[in-house]
Amino acid sequence: MQSGSDRVLKAMNRPYTAARYREIVESLRAVRPDMYFSTDVIVGFPGETEEEFEQTRQLFEACNYDMAYVFKYSIRSGTLAAELGDQISDEIKEHRNQVLLEILRENSLRRSAKLLGTVEEVLVEGPDKTGRRFTGRTAGNRVTIFDADPRLIGELVPLKIERATVSTLYGELVLAGVGAAS
Repeated sequence: MQSGSDRVLKAMNRPYTAARYREIVESLRAVRPDMYFSTDVIVGFPGETEEEFEQTRQLFEACNYDMAYVFKYSIRSGTLAAELGDQISDEIKEHRNQVLLEILRENSLRRSAKLLGTVEEVLVEGPDKTGRRFTGRTAGNRVTIFDADPRLIGELVPLKIERATVSTLYGELVLAGVGAAS
């Protein structure tokens, strides 16, 4: 997405408009409402006005992202943007960054809550950070944590989602004897 402002998109040399971007997202969701989306957004691009940020906020909210990398614009020497005047203060960039991250947090919690009690197909990746459980990913790229047997690494397994946080789903393997840790 990068920005919801056509002027900012043009200044970033992006070949699309916010309206076209939204049209694409809406047409994809019309075909598959449960489709997952992620994006990159830059806040505080030189000259970005409050109105332009509001356009970005509205588009960001409308697209209902499951994941996003929200970046505060920083000057990169040798780029055209580095030569632009009207640099945005760090305080404003931080505020805008936090606004979008809060929308993302709410989206993620809402989407994760809908998965509670469902059975999701999960690719077993390996031990989690603690080494006591295993981690995997759903088709929507959601991180999952569960008990399993090491022989399941690389396999797709059915996992019943029992608990969810902003970034992680916790569950239990559905089939008894498939390799749940004892």
